[in-house]
Amino acid sequence: MATGYDADLALYIDGTWRSGEGRDTLDVVDPASGETIGAVPLANEADLDEALAAADRAFPAWRDMDVEKRGAILKKAAALLMERSDDIARLLTLEQGKPLAQAKGEVAGSAQLLEWAAEEAKRLYGRVLVRPPGQRSIVIRQPIGPVAAFSPWNFPLYLMAKKLAPALACGCVVISKPPEETPGCTGALMRALHDAGVPAGVAQLVHGVPDMVSRHLLASPVIRKLSFTGSVPVGKHLMKLAADGLKRVTMELGGHAPVLVFDDVDLDRVLDMAVPQKYRNAGQVCVSPTRFFVQDSLHDRFVEGFAARAKAVKVGHGLEEGVQMGPLANVRRPDAIGDLVGDAVAQGATLAEGGVRGNAGFFFQPTLLANVPDSAKVMNSEPFGPIAVTQGFATLEEAIAKANRLPYGLAAFAFTNDLHRAGALGEGIESGMVGINTFAISAVDSPFGGVKESGFGSEGGPEGFDAYLVTKAIHQA
Repeated sequence: MATGYDADLALYIDGTWRSGEGRDTLDVVDPASGETIGAVPLANEADLDEALAAADRAFPAWRDMDVEKRGAILKKAAALLMERSDDIARLLTLEQGKPLAQAKGEVAGSAQLLEWAAEEAKRLYGRVLVRPPGQRSIVIRQPIGPVAAFSPWNFPLYLMAKKLAPALACGCVVISKPPEETPGCTGALMRALHDAGVPAGVAQLVHGVPDMVSRHLLASPVIRKLSFTGSVPVGKHLMKLAADGLKRVTMELGGHAPVLVFDDVDLDRVLDMAVPQKYRNAGQVCVSPTRFFVQDSLHDRFVEGFAARAKAVKVGHGLEEGVQMGPLANVRRPDAIGDLVGDAVAQGATLAEGGVRGNAGFFFQPTLLANVPDSAKVMNSEPFGPIAVTQGFATLEEAIAKANRLPYGLAAFAFTNDLHRAGALGEGIESGMVGINTFAISAVDSPFGGVKESGFGSEGGPEGFDAYLVTKAIHQA
């Protein structure tokens, strides 16, 4: 297949594009073939120092710019993303592996984030307190300052935009470090901002050795805020680095989403919703439904129907017509998924479907494991791949206990037609987001974030602006 990968891979520092020039590089790989398709330049410490100086210099003017003018730049960038959608989506598919239709949806979602933030920033109101005549007390919110934003490879464009949009809209400046696996599509987002007129130093993009970049940026007094989406261990490490400078942090650290299915549902309808969601982006989704707890009387039929639908999922290169699931994102993931499957089967789980990796690239079949014991690794660690697991349950209380057993709490789902039960599930499940009879829990106007070891703080909605703002009380007599 002719891929046509023609991304101009570069760093974006202080309003200019930087590539080559003696920098180290890292290969970019098409996960569907395992072939190298490009090389991304890596920032060195001098690059990072220049980016920090530019951010420090650019912040006052961007902070003081009229909110309408900031918003106009973001709206123009959104329009440019949509104009370039076909090309950007192709880059995203080649770098990350997801089917082209899903990649186009990610581009559209990223544009929507920019548009919404541009408008919502006009409503970052303060308040006037009641005081005696001749006195005035007001509360205002101001941008916190330069931000370091680290985003992952599973939704590289959307999650980068989810950090950039509110930060820039409210007057912060951002040094963004997106994943090295997907530099073409994330560079395209930065090019849209550049072409829309974002001033030099306001939005910058660096790639590099993750630990070096994070240590260098977070050691600088210039950075006042960290936003990170990724794994729990890395999030804890970054929190420790940020603590030395008392920098504010937002952490979205993934989860292990439970799905509670009660025996009063329309089974075929639930399965028709659940299977596409499970294997969307090859299961590499932080809110991917994974632990399916199904009421005992329905469990065996659920497994049978799920397995049949999983077997029918069309797997292949994301640029091929009709493909529903692409490869895993990198060479490490198939082996990791295979280890989880082997461990579960060894502990008594039934392999109902899949369990086999592909012959080329980084593919792994859509997989279903039934009656998986709690002792299996896959029941305790987020698989971040195309694995669904099941257990039965008898009562509402047992189902909620199973859902809450782990130290994670990002997303959870439940399916029932009993309104009283639905209310108890929404209240009782320990999760930042709960979907009742739906998997649609992410929207630009809704907060997105977790509890427990899934992190804290929200992205999306008005709440997504809070971490980028400081509150100031002004009293005047």
